Amino acid sequence: MLVALDAPYVDTSAAELSFALGLAERPALHVLELPLPGASGGARSNPPPPGPQPAGLLRLRLLGASHQVVLRTAGHDLVETLACLPGHPPDLPAVVDADDGYRFAARALRLSAGELAGRADRLRRQLTVDPHALVGVFPGSPDALTALHARIDGARISWRTWHAYPQTAELVETETVVTVR
Repeated sequence: MLVALDAPYVDTSAAELSFALGLAERPALHVLELPLPGASGGARSNPPPPGPQPAGLLRLRLLGASHQVVLRTAGHDLVETLACLPGHPPDLPAVVDADDGYRFAARALRLSAGELAGRADRLRRQLTVDPHALVGVFPGSPDALTALHARIDGARISWRTWHAYPQTAELVETETVVTVR
């Protein structure tokens, strides 16, 4: 799903990002809810309905040039945040491994303006038609985007994110894998 966002960047470069687990849900610019197998209903887009949510749910949340993913299952209550976080020093870890089946990996790439534009174009084209993807494009440049893509494969739930910063020609890529027991 492609969403044209009417909000300025909050984060302006990869160097400003902080990674955190367990934070409260932050105000989102757009949300895509994906019920997990065994839960009723299909993918839903912003805003979430009032009342109880399915027992298993994955929520992809666009923040200002950053993301938050919420995973709620019987065995996991997880909130992953990659954003400019007041009170948290910038920190983009290469890898985070947890004993509970959670693994996060990230890398920040410096690209030429043309390389960044090409990658942003591919992301927009490939993910716009995917019901498990959310792409937010910020005003000012079609390459100013944040994209999230989820994959649900039995007990393995994973998501990838891309944060493009055309003003610094940077692309931050993340991949998270959670094994649900």
